Amino acid sequence: MPHVLISMFPGRSREVKADLAVKVQEFLSQELALDKKVVSVSIEDIPMEDWAHSMERFPSDTMYVEPGV
Repeated sequence: MPHVLISMFPGRSREVKADLAVKVQEFLSQELALDKKVVSVSIEDIPMEDWAHSMERFPSDTMYVEPGV
């Protein structure tokens, strides 16, 4: 707790993704006053042509920042 899933277009290296995941983990652990050990981060690549369909899986009441806003 908590877990963060980052969805993005393909094209970034594993190293770039790992660096981003660590930065998100560090930010959340500081912001929420949690031990880093309880914060997990995953990253998935979504092809551009599948993006809109992929975003449908997130209920609107859980999307706090929507794309394009």
